[in-house]
Amino acid sequence: MAVPVIDPAQLALFDVVRARHPGDLDGRLRVTERVAKSDRIYTYQLQNRALWSAKFDKPIFTLATRAAGSILASYADSSFATDVSVDGDEGDLFCFTTMLSGHITLLKNGSSATAMAGRGLVWRPGPGGRLLISDDNARTNVFFKVADVEDALEQMLDQRLRQPLEFGPDLDWGRGLAVSLKRQLDFVMDEFQRPDGVASNPVALASLTDLLIALVLCGAPHNYLDQLDRGASAVVPAYIRRAEDFMRAHGAEPIRMPHVAAAAGCSVRTLGHVFKHFRGSTPLGVLHAIRLELARDDLVLGASGLGASGASVTTVARRYGFTNSSRFATAFRRRFGETPAEAARRSARSSR
Repeated sequence: MAVPVIDPAQLALFDVVRARHPGDLDGRLRVTERVAKSDRIYTYQLQNRALWSAKFDKPIFTLATRAAGSILASYADSSFATDVSVDGDEGDLFCFTTMLSGHITLLKNGSSATAMAGRGLVWRPGPGGRLLISDDNARTNVFFKVADVEDALEQMLDQRLRQPLEFGPDLDWGRGLAVSLKRQLDFVMDEFQRPDGVASNPVALASLTDLLIALVLCGAPHNYLDQLDRGASAVVPAYIRRAEDFMRAHGAEPIRMPHVAAAAGCSVRTLGHVFKHFRGSTPLGVLHAIRLELARDDLVLGASGLGASGASVTTVARRYGFTNSSRFATAFRRRFGETPAEAARRSARSSR
Protein backbone atom coordinates (compact mmCIF):
# COMPACT_ATOMS: atom_id res chain seq x y z
CA MET A 1 0.00 0.00 0.00
CA ALA A 2 1.14 3.53 -0.75
CA VAL A 3 2.57 5.76 1.94
CA PRO A 4 0.49 8.98 2.23
CA VAL A 5 2.19 11.92 0.55
CA ILE A 6 0.86 14.45 3.05
CA ASP A 7 1.39 13.85 6.77
CA PRO A 8 -2.05 13.44 8.43
CA ALA A 9 -0.90 15.95 11.06
CA GLN A 10 -0.93 18.62 8.32
CA LEU A 11 -4.64 18.03 7.73
CA ALA A 12 -5.79 19.15 11.17
CA LEU A 13 -7.81 22.03 9.66
CA PHE A 14 -9.42 19.84 6.99
CA ASP A 15 -12.63 17.82 7.05
CA VAL A 16 -11.20 14.31 6.63
CA VAL A 17 -12.93 11.13 5.42
CA ARG A 18 -11.04 7.82 5.51
CA ALA A 19 -12.10 4.40 4.27
CA ARG A 20 -10.58 1.09 5.38
CA HIS A 21 -13.01 -1.22 3.60
CA PRO A 22 -13.92 -1.28 -0.12
CA GLY A 23 -17.58 -1.38 0.88
CA ASP A 24 -17.22 2.12 2.29
CA LEU A 25 -16.59 3.38 -1.23
CA ASP A 26 -19.71 2.07 -2.96
CA GLY A 27 -23.15 3.61 -3.18
CA ARG A 28 -24.07 2.66 0.38
CA LEU A 29 -21.66 5.26 1.79
CA ARG A 30 -21.09 7.90 -0.84
CA VAL A 31 -18.41 10.53 -0.59
CA THR A 32 -19.89 13.87 -1.59
CA GLU A 33 -18.41 17.29 -2.19
CA ARG A 34 -17.86 19.17 1.05
CA VAL A 35 -19.79 22.16 -0.27
CA ALA A 36 -23.10 23.43 1.04
CA LYS A 37 -26.15 22.68 -1.11
CA SER A 38 -24.25 20.35 -3.44
CA ASP A 39 -26.22 17.46 -4.93
CA ARG A 40 -23.27 15.89 -6.74
CA ILE A 41 -22.38 12.38 -5.66
CA TYR A 42 -19.00 10.76 -6.21
CA THR A 43 -19.19 6.95 -6.13
CA TYR A 44 -15.89 5.08 -5.77
CA GLN A 45 -15.30 1.44 -6.72
CA LEU A 46 -12.04 -0.51 -6.72
CA GLN A 47 -11.17 -1.73 -10.22
CA ASN A 48 -9.80 -5.06 -8.90
CA ARG A 49 -12.84 -7.17 -7.96
CA ALA A 50 -10.65 -9.49 -5.87
CA LEU A 51 -10.24 -6.65 -3.38
CA TRP A 52 -13.95 -5.94 -2.92
CA SER A 53 -14.28 -8.25 0.08
CA ALA A 54 -10.83 -7.58 1.55
CA LYS A 55 -10.26 -5.80 4.86
CA PHE A 56 -7.34 -3.52 5.69
CA ASP A 57 -5.82 -2.24 8.92
CA LYS A 58 -4.93 1.13 7.39
CA PRO A 59 -7.04 3.48 5.26
CA ILE A 60 -7.09 2.68 1.57
CA PHE A 61 -8.66 6.03 0.70
CA THR A 62 -8.40 9.51 2.22
CA LEU A 63 -10.26 12.66 1.26
CA ALA A 64 -9.51 15.91 3.12
CA THR A 65 -11.29 19.17 2.28
CA ARG A 66 -11.23 22.74 3.54
CA ALA A 67 -13.23 25.71 2.28
CA ALA A 68 -12.27 29.35 2.78
CA GLY A 69 -13.88 32.28 1.03
CA SER A 70 -14.83 31.08 -2.45
CA ILE A 71 -12.02 28.50 -2.65
CA LEU A 72 -12.34 24.81 -1.81
CA ALA A 73 -9.08 22.87 -1.43
CA SER A 74 -8.82 19.11 -1.15
CA TYR A 75 -6.21 16.38 -0.82
CA ALA A 76 -6.96 12.77 -1.75
CA ASP A 77 -5.01 9.54 -1.88
CA SER A 78 -5.97 6.05 -3.06
CA SER A 79 -3.99 2.89 -2.43
CA PHE A 80 -5.64 0.92 -5.23
CA ALA A 81 -6.85 1.66 -8.76
CA THR A 82 -10.33 3.13 -8.48
CA ASP A 83 -13.18 3.95 -10.85
CA VAL A 84 -15.05 7.12 -9.83
CA SER A 85 -18.39 8.14 -11.34
CA VAL A 86 -20.11 11.48 -10.81
CA ASP A 87 -23.89 11.83 -10.64
CA GLY A 88 -26.30 14.55 -9.60
CA ASP A 89 -26.73 18.14 -10.71
CA GLU A 90 -24.59 20.16 -13.10
CA GLY A 91 -21.41 21.24 -11.37
CA ASP A 92 -21.07 24.78 -10.06
CA LEU A 93 -17.32 24.41 -9.50
CA PHE A 94 -14.23 24.24 -11.69
CA CYS A 95 -11.67 21.73 -10.38
CA PHE A 96 -7.90 22.05 -10.96
CA THR A 97 -6.11 18.78 -10.21
CA THR A 98 -2.39 18.37 -9.55
CA MET A 99 -0.84 14.91 -9.24
CA LEU A 100 1.49 14.09 -6.35
CA SER A 101 1.87 10.46 -7.40
CA GLY A 102 0.28 8.14 -9.94
CA HIS A 103 -2.07 9.32 -12.68
CA ILE A 104 -5.77 10.00 -13.33
CA THR A 105 -7.70 9.80 -16.60
CA LEU A 106 -10.82 11.93 -17.04
CA LEU A 107 -13.54 10.58 -19.34
CA LYS A 108 -16.27 13.02 -20.29
CA ASN A 109 -18.33 13.84 -23.38
CA GLY A 110 -16.58 11.17 -25.43
CA SER A 111 -13.05 12.49 -24.83
CA SER A 112 -10.29 11.75 -22.36
CA ALA A 113 -7.36 13.54 -20.72
CA THR A 114 -4.77 12.22 -18.30
CA ALA A 115 -3.09 14.00 -15.40
CA MET A 116 0.37 12.81 -14.38
CA ALA A 117 3.74 14.27 -13.43
CA GLY A 118 4.02 17.60 -15.27
CA ARG A 119 0.41 17.64 -16.45
CA GLY A 120 -2.80 18.56 -14.66
CA LEU A 121 -6.53 18.48 -15.23
CA VAL A 122 -9.19 21.17 -15.22
CA TRP A 123 -12.76 19.96 -15.26
CA ARG A 124 -16.26 20.76 -14.09
CA PRO A 125 -17.65 17.93 -11.95
CA GLY A 126 -21.11 16.93 -13.09
CA PRO A 127 -23.23 14.08 -14.44
CA GLY A 128 -21.51 11.84 -16.97
CA GLY A 129 -18.02 12.47 -15.62
CA ARG A 130 -15.78 9.52 -14.84
CA LEU A 131 -12.29 9.27 -13.35
CA LEU A 132 -9.94 6.30 -13.66
CA ILE A 133 -7.49 6.53 -10.77
CA SER A 134 -4.24 4.53 -10.72
CA ASP A 135 -2.74 2.50 -7.88
CA ASP A 136 -0.66 4.40 -5.27
CA ASN A 137 -2.31 7.67 -6.20
CA ALA A 138 -2.24 11.06 -4.48
CA ARG A 139 -3.47 14.40 -5.76
CA THR A 140 -4.57 17.86 -4.75
CA ASN A 141 -7.63 19.69 -6.05
CA VAL A 142 -8.42 23.39 -5.89
CA PHE A 143 -12.01 24.33 -6.74
CA PHE A 144 -13.34 27.73 -7.83
CA LYS A 145 -16.99 28.70 -8.15
CA VAL A 146 -18.09 28.82 -11.78
CA ALA A 147 -20.04 32.04 -11.13
CA ASP A 148 -16.95 33.80 -9.74
CA VAL A 149 -14.77 32.78 -12.68
CA GLU A 150 -17.39 33.71 -15.28
CA ASP A 151 -18.04 37.07 -13.57
CA ALA A 152 -14.31 37.81 -13.69
CA LEU A 153 -14.19 36.83 -17.36
CA GLU A 154 -17.07 39.18 -18.17
CA GLN A 155 -15.21 41.98 -16.41
CA MET A 156 -12.02 41.22 -18.33
CA LEU A 157 -13.89 41.14 -21.66
CA ASP A 158 -16.12 44.07 -20.69
CA GLN A 159 -19.15 42.20 -22.06
CA ARG A 160 -21.63 39.47 -21.20
CA LEU A 161 -20.75 35.88 -22.05
CA ARG A 162 -22.72 34.49 -24.99
CA GLN A 163 -22.06 30.89 -23.94
CA PRO A 164 -20.82 29.19 -20.78
CA LEU A 165 -17.11 29.16 -20.04
CA GLU A 166 -15.57 25.80 -20.94
CA PHE A 167 -12.00 24.80 -20.16
CA GLY A 168 -9.94 22.33 -22.15
CA PRO A 169 -9.18 19.51 -19.70
CA ASP A 170 -5.43 19.16 -20.33
CA LEU A 171 -2.97 21.43 -18.46
CA ASP A 172 0.75 21.52 -19.25
CA TRP A 173 2.37 22.77 -16.04
CA GLY A 174 5.61 23.56 -17.89
CA ARG A 175 4.37 26.23 -20.32
CA GLY A 176 3.44 29.90 -20.12
CA LEU A 177 1.29 31.18 -17.30
CA ALA A 178 0.35 27.61 -16.38
CA VAL A 179 3.74 27.51 -14.62
CA SER A 180 2.67 30.45 -12.43
CA LEU A 181 -0.78 28.94 -11.91
CA LYS A 182 0.74 25.67 -10.69
CA ARG A 183 2.92 27.51 -8.18
CA GLN A 184 -0.06 29.41 -6.81
CA LEU A 185 -2.17 26.26 -6.53
CA ASP A 186 0.65 24.62 -4.57
CA PHE A 187 0.80 27.75 -2.41
CA VAL A 188 -2.93 27.43 -1.69
CA MET A 189 -2.50 23.86 -0.45
CA ASP A 190 0.38 24.89 1.80
CA GLU A 191 -1.49 27.88 3.22
CA PHE A 192 -4.69 25.91 3.87
CA GLN A 193 -2.67 23.65 6.18
CA ARG A 194 -1.68 26.61 8.39
CA PRO A 195 -3.97 27.91 11.15
CA ASP A 196 -2.62 31.45 10.68
CA GLY A 197 -2.21 31.35 6.89
CA VAL A 198 -3.97 33.15 4.07
CA ALA A 199 -7.10 31.02 4.44
CA SER A 200 -7.73 32.58 7.88
CA ASN A 201 -7.15 36.17 6.73
CA PRO A 202 -10.07 37.49 4.60
CA VAL A 203 -8.08 40.47 3.31
CA ALA A 204 -5.19 38.36 2.04
CA LEU A 205 -7.52 35.63 0.78
CA ALA A 206 -9.52 38.08 -1.36
CA SER A 207 -6.36 39.30 -3.10
CA LEU A 208 -5.10 35.74 -3.59
CA THR A 209 -8.47 34.72 -5.06
CA ASP A 210 -8.29 37.53 -7.62
CA LEU A 211 -4.76 36.50 -8.59
CA LEU A 212 -5.73 32.85 -8.92
CA ILE A 213 -8.80 33.55 -11.05
CA ALA A 214 -6.77 35.85 -13.31
CA LEU A 215 -4.14 33.11 -13.76
CA VAL A 216 -6.87 30.51 -14.36
CA LEU A 217 -8.34 32.63 -17.15
CA CYS A 218 -5.00 33.56 -18.71
CA GLY A 219 -3.04 30.36 -18.09
CA ALA A 220 -5.53 27.56 -18.82
CA PRO A 221 -7.05 26.78 -22.24
CA HIS A 222 -10.71 27.74 -22.67
CA ASN A 223 -13.20 28.89 -25.28
CA TYR A 224 -12.68 32.63 -24.59
CA LEU A 225 -8.88 32.70 -24.49
CA ASP A 226 -8.50 34.16 -27.99
CA GLN A 227 -10.82 37.02 -27.10
CA LEU A 228 -8.73 37.86 -24.06
CA ASP A 229 -5.65 38.15 -26.25
CA ARG A 230 -7.11 40.63 -28.73
CA GLY A 231 -6.01 43.82 -27.03
CA ALA A 232 -7.00 46.49 -24.57
CA SER A 233 -10.09 48.57 -24.10
CA ALA A 234 -9.88 52.33 -23.91
CA VAL A 235 -7.67 53.74 -21.13
CA VAL A 236 -8.91 56.66 -19.06
CA PRO A 237 -6.54 58.07 -16.36
CA ALA A 238 -9.45 59.10 -14.11
CA TYR A 239 -9.99 55.41 -13.41
CA ILE A 240 -6.66 55.33 -11.57
CA ARG A 241 -7.58 58.08 -9.12
CA ARG A 242 -10.95 56.53 -8.29
CA ALA A 243 -9.44 53.05 -7.96
CA GLU A 244 -6.59 54.19 -5.71
CA ASP A 245 -8.93 56.26 -3.54
CA PHE A 246 -11.09 53.17 -3.06
CA MET A 247 -8.05 51.02 -2.23
CA ARG A 248 -6.87 53.48 0.43
CA ALA A 249 -10.34 53.79 1.98
CA HIS A 250 -10.84 50.00 2.15
CA GLY A 251 -7.29 48.68 2.45
CA ALA A 252 -8.01 46.79 5.67
CA GLU A 253 -11.03 45.03 4.15
CA PRO A 254 -11.18 41.88 1.96
CA ILE A 255 -11.70 43.77 -1.30
CA ARG A 256 -11.32 42.09 -4.67
CA MET A 257 -10.64 43.52 -8.11
CA PRO A 258 -14.31 43.58 -9.22
CA HIS A 259 -14.97 45.85 -6.20
CA VAL A 260 -12.13 48.16 -7.24
CA ALA A 261 -13.24 48.18 -10.89
CA ALA A 262 -16.81 49.01 -9.88
CA ALA A 263 -15.57 51.92 -7.75
CA ALA A 264 -13.40 53.12 -10.64
CA GLY A 265 -16.30 52.88 -13.09
CA CYS A 266 -14.71 50.41 -15.51
CA SER A 267 -14.21 46.71 -16.15
CA VAL A 268 -11.50 44.63 -14.50
CA ARG A 269 -9.85 44.28 -17.90
CA THR A 270 -9.73 48.04 -18.42
CA LEU A 271 -8.44 48.49 -14.88
CA GLY A 272 -5.57 46.12 -15.60
CA HIS A 273 -4.60 47.91 -18.80
CA VAL A 274 -4.81 51.40 -17.31
CA PHE A 275 -2.60 50.49 -14.36
CA LYS A 276 -0.08 48.75 -16.59
CA HIS A 277 0.10 51.80 -18.88
CA PHE A 278 0.19 54.58 -16.28
CA ARG A 279 1.60 52.86 -13.19
CA GLY A 280 3.74 50.12 -14.72
CA SER A 281 2.11 47.65 -12.35
CA THR A 282 -0.98 45.51 -11.90
CA PRO A 283 -3.91 46.66 -9.73
CA LEU A 284 -2.95 43.95 -7.23
CA GLY A 285 0.60 45.32 -7.17
CA VAL A 286 -0.68 48.82 -6.48
CA LEU A 287 -3.03 47.52 -3.77
CA HIS A 288 -0.06 45.76 -2.14
CA ALA A 289 1.92 49.03 -2.19
CA ILE A 290 -1.01 51.01 -0.76
CA ARG A 291 -1.45 48.49 2.04
CA LEU A 292 2.24 48.85 2.86
CA GLU A 293 1.72 52.63 3.07
CA LEU A 294 -1.33 52.20 5.30
CA ALA A 295 0.58 49.81 7.57
CA ARG A 296 3.45 52.31 7.81
CA ASP A 297 1.00 55.08 8.70
CA ASP A 298 -0.51 52.93 11.47
CA LEU A 299 2.91 52.10 12.89
CA VAL A 300 4.10 55.71 12.79
CA LEU A 301 0.89 57.20 14.20
CA GLY A 302 0.65 54.52 16.88
CA ALA A 303 4.27 54.99 17.95
CA SER A 304 3.91 58.77 18.07
CA GLY A 305 0.72 58.63 20.10
CA LEU A 306 -1.39 60.07 17.27
CA GLY A 307 -3.09 56.79 16.42
CA ALA A 308 -5.78 54.98 18.30
CA SER A 309 -3.30 52.59 19.87
CA GLY A 310 0.31 51.48 19.68
CA ALA A 311 -0.46 48.19 17.91
CA SER A 312 2.32 45.65 17.47
CA VAL A 313 4.02 45.17 14.11
CA THR A 314 2.41 41.74 13.75
CA THR A 315 -1.08 43.10 14.49
CA VAL A 316 -0.69 45.92 11.98
CA ALA A 317 0.71 43.56 9.34
CA ARG A 318 -2.22 41.14 9.65
CA ARG A 319 -4.69 44.04 9.60
CA TYR A 320 -3.62 44.71 6.01
CA GLY A 321 -3.37 41.09 4.89
CA PHE A 322 0.33 40.42 5.48
CA THR A 323 0.34 37.01 7.16
CA ASN A 324 4.09 36.35 6.94
CA SER A 325 6.04 38.69 9.25
CA SER A 326 9.41 38.19 7.57
CA ARG A 327 8.01 38.84 4.08
CA PHE A 328 6.21 41.90 5.39
CA ALA A 329 9.43 43.22 6.91
CA THR A 330 11.33 42.58 3.67
CA ALA A 331 8.72 44.33 1.51
CA PHE A 332 8.50 47.20 3.99
CA ARG A 333 12.27 47.72 4.03
CA ARG A 334 12.47 47.52 0.24
CA ARG A 335 9.78 50.20 -0.04
CA PHE A 336 10.74 52.56 2.79
CA GLY A 337 14.40 51.81 3.49
CA GLU A 338 13.79 50.65 7.07
CA THR A 339 12.06 47.78 8.87
CA PRO A 340 8.60 48.21 10.42
CA ALA A 341 10.09 48.10 13.93
CA GLU A 342 12.68 50.74 13.00
CA ALA A 343 9.97 53.03 11.62
CA ALA A 344 7.92 52.71 14.82
CA ARG A 345 10.96 53.34 17.05
CA ARG A 346 12.09 56.34 15.00
CA SER A 347 8.64 57.87 15.21
CA ALA A 348 8.48 57.27 18.96
CA ARG A 349 11.82 59.02 19.50
CA SER A 350 10.84 62.04 17.38
CA SER A 351 7.58 62.50 19.33
CA ARG A 352 9.29 62.80 22.73
